[in-house]
Amino acid sequence: MKLLILDAGHCLSLALAREASRRTDTELVIEQGLAVSPSQLQAIAPDAVIIPPLAHPLSMTPAEVKAHADAVDRCVDACQSQGVALVWCVSDQLYEEGFDIPIDEHVVPAPRDECLRRLVQTGDRIRAEYHRHLIVRLGPLFALEGSHAWLSEMIDSFVTGQAVRAAEDVVFCPTSADSVAMALIGMLQQQVCGADAWGAYHLAGTEPVSAFTFASMVRTQLATHLEGRGEKVALGEVQALNHHHDAKLRRVLNCRRVLDIFGVHQKPWRLEVGRMLDAWCLTRDQQREDAGTGESV
Repeated sequence: MKLLILDAGHCLSLALAREASRRTDTELVIEQGLAVSPSQLQAIAPDAVIIPPLAHPLSMTPAEVKAHADAVDRCVDACQSQGVALVWCVSDQLYEEGFDIPIDEHVVPAPRDECLRRLVQTGDRIRAEYHRHLIVRLGPLFALEGSHAWLSEMIDSFVTGQAVRAAEDVVFCPTSADSVAMALIGMLQQQVCGADAWGAYHLAGTEPVSAFTFASMVRTQLATHLEGRGEKVALGEVQALNHHHDAKLRRVLNCRRVLDIFGVHQKPWRLEVGRMLDAWCLTRDQQREDAGTGESV
């Protein structure tokens, strides 16, 4: 299976590259930007094109969101012309006002924000005009590298003594970029083998949590990892933000359909954070050794 991945520096693109490198059944072609033409698709002949998400569209400028949506529209045109499947990942922020219960896949986002509505228009067009698509709605992604990685930025702030500000009244399901990459490749392998299960799917981590609690847990685990290595670091604090004073806003994605159809299980974000902190500590140790400031093993 050959996949064309757009937006090379995105944390999800890097996760897809790592996952593909561990497999013998998946070949990746990675493009720097979001532009792809019919002639490129004809030359590359991928089984699918994957577009990573705008991780935080609510905090982006209208011009940035419109540029992304316009680029996706052009990708749809190119994919249609060559009969190539399209996978578009989108942020759970499209469910701007949240729901009291987990959000099923059939619930199409209906945000008030004009920028988010522009993204929904593109999704509506894909569903109406091109059958061979996967629209994959994701919880907030976290990773150790790449744009929109979140976790790496949080760790850097903590170890340099800076405060991390996080909303206490917004509840969601943090999602490992590595787990999304593994799921997407598995889903597309099944599609290539004839599953023909196109449509919208939700992928997120287990255990709904506020951004404040997630950041606090990362800080606690980071402190434990550093102390276990004999390091004493004055970590920055977590500061709570409150945007919804009347009640907590819940964006919890129901991921039952991706389990029922593709057998994809949600991964516990606590375990994924722990695994990534292990990797971060090993990289930190190696960098110190390479710089001649650490102790040789």
